[in-house]
Amino acid sequence: MNSNASHSVTVIGAGIVGLCVAYALCKEGFAVQVIDPEDSGSQCSFGNAGAISTGSVAPLAMPGILKNSAKMLLEPDSPLYVPPHYWLRAAPWLWRFVASATPQRVEEIATTLTDLFAGAVEHHRELAREVGCPDRVVQTGQLHLYRDAAVLEKDMGSWRLRERHGVRCERLDAAQIRALEPAVSSDYKVAMFMPEQGAVTHPFAYAQAIAEAARQRGVVFVRDRVKALSREADGWMVQGVQRGYRSAQVVVAAGAWSAELLRPLGLRVPLESQRGYHLHLASPNLSIGRPIVFTDRKVFAVPMEHGLRVSGTVEFGGLKMPPTPRRAAALGEAAVRGLPGLELDSPTVWMGHRPCLPDSLPVLGPVRRYPGLWCAFGHGHLGVTGSVNTGRWIAEALGGRMALGRFEPFEVERF
Repeated sequence: MNSNASHSVTVIGAGIVGLCVAYALCKEGFAVQVIDPEDSGSQCSFGNAGAISTGSVAPLAMPGILKNSAKMLLEPDSPLYVPPHYWLRAAPWLWRFVASATPQRVEEIATTLTDLFAGAVEHHRELAREVGCPDRVVQTGQLHLYRDAAVLEKDMGSWRLRERHGVRCERLDAAQIRALEPAVSSDYKVAMFMPEQGAVTHPFAYAQAIAEAARQRGVVFVRDRVKALSREADGWMVQGVQRGYRSAQVVVAAGAWSAELLRPLGLRVPLESQRGYHLHLASPNLSIGRPIVFTDRKVFAVPMEHGLRVSGTVEFGGLKMPPTPRRAAALGEAAVRGLPGLELDSPTVWMGHRPCLPDSLPVLGPVRRYPGLWCAFGHGHLGVTGSVNTGRWIAEALGGRMALGRFEPFEVERF
């Protein structure tokens, strides 16, 4: 057992990231408690697309992003939308987002994400075996569809970036698309296929299996809403609505709510919720073999254990704005255009908050100004992908088995 076994760690947040952190910490020999006001895995970890996208090393802000996205931001039905009432609030984030799209910075971000995502598919498969659901992590590849070669050419910068960072990519023509996925519309003439990508076939059940395995190893789960953090002589006080919780170390893994917890400590983190939607179809009337991306609408269609999930869109609006029904409806319309035989009868509709930073990098590792305070949030659209290695890294660092320098590109102080 680790020499730090007597030390206690409080993990704030029971999404897939917090659960992976807690599980890895208890394996490292720490006494761990997880605090969350909701059931484990019931927020973004419930509604995500389940993709393990180790090839998604290209940041969201690529060179030319302002030219390509400015009009889209103003259209209510576009894949990326900022409501008029939210423009003033979103402006600083969007400015940082555009500023990060220089060629040099894009290469740095891709290198950093390549490190974080390395081996994630196999690590998730290993974790799934450990927690008793080995069949829930699959490696079927990921198919990105384009209407023609000219449209693909506009995206080739991000594909070349992936290839430079070791991602295996294959270009497919119309016949090869149909051979791989017969249900796809003939409107899509060209595609990029990443055969080494993985997926989780039931994200909520997987998250709950991790939670149960952690519980069996001694992790304590507390249903409470954390209101404040304060440093004490021998550790930290985590103040909840119900009571206070003391521990030697704290890991903030509260997703889109993390910045609110850190603000009173003087840590200003430009974290935004990129609100995403999904339609879950229990009886879709067709089957696909892997996650498919309709790039013209930025929509994912993903096979799940119980049906098909159609997810996507980016909507700004913060944590309190009600869901926008037309955003979810647009997902269905795009999916039917891409999969003409799809049956949309009585879908389950969901909206969740993706925690996004403007440079597409999460905030990970220790906070230099506050000994014992750690961060693990801001994975954006790639929470499942980044979760398993985030857990491993933090556990190894707290256990003295990994140099803290590895966290430098992710540190909260970069803002």
